[in-house]
Formats: sequence, structure tokens, C-alpha cells
Amino acid sequence: MLAGVSDVSTQVGRSFSGLRERLRDATANAHRELDAQLSSFDLTVLSGYRRFLQASAGALLPLESALVQAGVAKMFPDWRERARSAAIAADLAQLGSAAQSTVSVAPLTRSGMLGTLYVLEGSRLGAKFLLKAVADAGDPRIGEATSYLSHGAGKRLWQSFLAKLQNEEACDEDETIESARLAFAAFEQAADRA
Repeated sequence: MLAGVSDVSTQVGRSFSGLRERLRDATANAHRELDAQLSSFDLTVLSGYRRFLQASAGALLPLESALVQAGVAKMFPDWRERARSAAIAADLAQLGSAAQSTVSVAPLTRSGMLGTLYVLEGSRLGAKFLLKAVADAGDPRIGEATSYLSHGAGKRLWQSFLAKLQNEEACDEDETIESARLAFAAFEQAADRA
């Protein structure tokens, strides 16, 4: 039975996980490096959590802006549900700071949007673990500023993104992968500047 499935997926040029697997493999090093860099922020103290949010906003804001300019709402009609710029701005305001773009992002194509969204939507998975660290914070102000980390909780945003990724016909896979790498790089640069 599995051999038949493999044959069908080869005929259409993709395995069932296809592009997702290639994205994961091609960005694994960048993902590890970013995780290591972000782990230097102590999320249990106000100054560390604020710096983490500032670093995240520094990349998130320009990436989401580039997505909007590229027409992401046509590809993802639920974009307003997915966008997190307002959530991170609210958290930073709660902590007495402002959300600011700190990196530049090039315009995105349709394939570029998929690579960028792979990183942004995937970050929701890591946010679940970060929320646990924030829950251990002794400062109640930290726990009151978790709109960004909890954004989309209980919704199937990652799963619906993966379904779109798997079914996208007009996708330049190399461009999608490069855009994902650039999105990781944007977060790294923003973390350096926080």
C-alpha cells in the first residue's frame, strides 16, 4: 500500500510532506542558531522578557508588513486572524515600551510569502514552550503581557498553513526556502539589535 502512495506522490513531483520537509531541513541550522540566540533572553525577569519582545517585534513587524504588501490576504483570507503585530505591540505597551521595526525586509513574491509564513506560523509551536517559562516569572506584569505568545492558541493555524503549503501549485520551492532563511535571518538580526 505505501509503495502505491509513494508512486503517486512521485508522479506529481512531491512527497506528501514534500516542501515542508525540505523547508525544515534547509532551515534547521538557522532555526537552531535563532533558538540559541533567543535563549539568552531571561523570560522570567521583566527586562529580559521586554528585550525578547522587542527583538521579536523588530523582525515580525517588517515581515508582516511585507506580507501585507505582497497580498497575503488573497492567499490566506484569514490573515487578520494570523497577524500578530497588534498583539506584540500591545504586550510591549503593557511593559512600557514600543514595538519597532529594526530590520529591512525585501518585497515578497507568492513563493516568498510561503517561506516567510513557514517561519512565522511555525514560531507559534515554540511559543507554547515559551509561555511555560513566562508562567514561572515572579513578576505579574510579565504574565499580563502574553498576547503575542498566546496568539492563535486553540486555532488550527499551523495545520491550515501546512495544508496550503502542500497544495500550492504555483510555488518556486527554491524561492520559498530562501525566503524562510531570510525570515530566520531577520529575527537573528533583530535579536542582535535588542
